[in-house]
Amino acid sequence: MNVQSPPEKLTARDFATDQEVRWCPGCGDYAILSAIQKTMPELGLPKEDIVFVSGIGCSSRFPYYMNTYGFHTIHGRAPAVASGLKLMRPELSVWMITGDGDALSIGGNHLIHILRRNLDINILLFNNQIYGLTKGQYSPTSKEGTVAKSTPEGSLDHPFSALSLAIGAGATFAARVHDKDMKMMTDVFKAAYEHKGTSFIEIYQNCVIFNDGVFDESVSKDTRDEHTVYLQDRQPMLFGKEKDKGLLLEGYQARVVPAEDATDAVTIHDATREDPSFAFALAQLDRPHFPVPMGILRQVERPVYEELVQHQVDSVVQKKGKGDLEALIHSGDTWMIEN
Repeated sequence: MNVQSPPEKLTARDFATDQEVRWCPGCGDYAILSAIQKTMPELGLPKEDIVFVSGIGCSSRFPYYMNTYGFHTIHGRAPAVASGLKLMRPELSVWMITGDGDALSIGGNHLIHILRRNLDINILLFNNQIYGLTKGQYSPTSKEGTVAKSTPEGSLDHPFSALSLAIGAGATFAARVHDKDMKMMTDVFKAAYEHKGTSFIEIYQNCVIFNDGVFDESVSKDTRDEHTVYLQDRQPMLFGKEKDKGLLLEGYQARVVPAEDATDAVTIHDATREDPSFAFALAQLDRPHFPVPMGILRQVERPVYEELVQHQVDSVVQKKGKGDLEALIHSGDTWMIEN
């Protein structure tokens, strides 16, 4: 009798490679890599069924450091490669790694289409509000007035909100985390994996060389309680060291509720609302007037693209047969080119 042994229990170390991790000392990417390597064993998948696809940028070195399959693609085109892979091999767990420059500048068009199609892919966008790999130019998420090598007098561009863009493009799962909270990262990564559809996670990632401390108010221990609201589904949106303030969303407008009214008037968070306007309104909140939302803003269900494609293909095959590529090439009008 041939009895199969149970699959080997993997650990975070099993997902590390022998490659030297080459980011600047203190870079937030190290923490994100560690969180992903800790998350992978909990998914219960063999390493061979996981693929990391990246574009160009500091974050896009990620596939070299994951002991899984991976593609290091070209600038802005990771969504195209990830989409093709998922369509042809839908059983694989596909994770796309990108940055604010890679995804929201040259790759912006590809990003919105992968989101609207709703393939079952997990997108991690490392947002440091700067171009790090090319040594410190302002990016599509840099705040107005950002002084950088390409904007010595300060940026005049109004920045993208990565989450607002994702929600506006139809993301069925949209979340934000930061690189200083390991538990929040692993919890949200697992939730993204369990979600059927495109999961978009913006990660506040500190660039210690070219934009150090840009998120400090929202992520440092001394100030984050007053400047961050941690979203929990079906729970009131409270913040402050004493949880004495709350958010009240009325239509598209938000306001901070004074302490004495917080327990009565604060809005209950519901990530499953079909109407995206609630999540969009949350995504618009930012310092200095509002706390920054962290956690899952939106999580709704919609048919996934790869299943729709397969259903359409199966339907056509059932009606017309499998077809013959050679016969198709030689059908209809043909031309022969001779020297």
